[in-house]
Amino acid sequence: MTSRQTDALARLRPAYGIEIADLDGPVDPAGFFGRGAAVVLEIGSGMGDATAAMAAADPDRDYLAVEVHTPGIANLLDLVQRHGLGNVRVAQGDALDLVRAMPESCLDAVHVFFPDPWPKSRHHKRRIIQPEHVALLRSRLAGGGTLHCATDWAEYAESMRSTLTADPELVDVHGGYAPRPAHRPVTKFERRALTAGRAVFDLVHRRR
Repeated sequence: MTSRQTDALARLRPAYGIEIADLDGPVDPAGFFGRGAAVVLEIGSGMGDATAAMAAADPDRDYLAVEVHTPGIANLLDLVQRHGLGNVRVAQGDALDLVRAMPESCLDAVHVFFPDPWPKSRHHKRRIIQPEHVALLRSRLAGGGTLHCATDWAEYAESMRSTLTADPELVDVHGGYAPRPAHRPVTKFERRALTAGRAVFDLVHRRR
């Protein structure tokens, strides 16, 4: 990590950080923010630039970002302070463990942007977008809440689409791949994909 990130981690983690492994018992995500606003769960926030941009443009909702890599967490904490983002909290650990601890219907949206595609067939079971995980994520969405996924792997996009469409409690908002939403900032993963000539696929499904 850079010295700036190391400093941000030490100073800001107590106020804005969450250790998923340390949580004990049920978790109400709204409790992390101290207000009753709608909560957006960001699974795999990377270096945090997209999360910070969306949170800044959407101050009426709270953003709970989950990441496993410490440099990304530190970078997002630094962005939180620099931009005065009181509506962001940063959790480290397994996002699914955190979601399992949440009550049903507690989230306004779940974002899964550019998750690891695990391209080898023998690793597909590690993908986050698979039926069991989608059912869990969907159960934590309030009625009308959205599950928004994005990937630059065409095969994973088709797998995502099939899995999401098969869930009886989810409605495909666009009847297929969604137009690129203006509210999703361009990430380094997306820029890398476009430079390499790969298409980017967005899928937006709403809980009934």
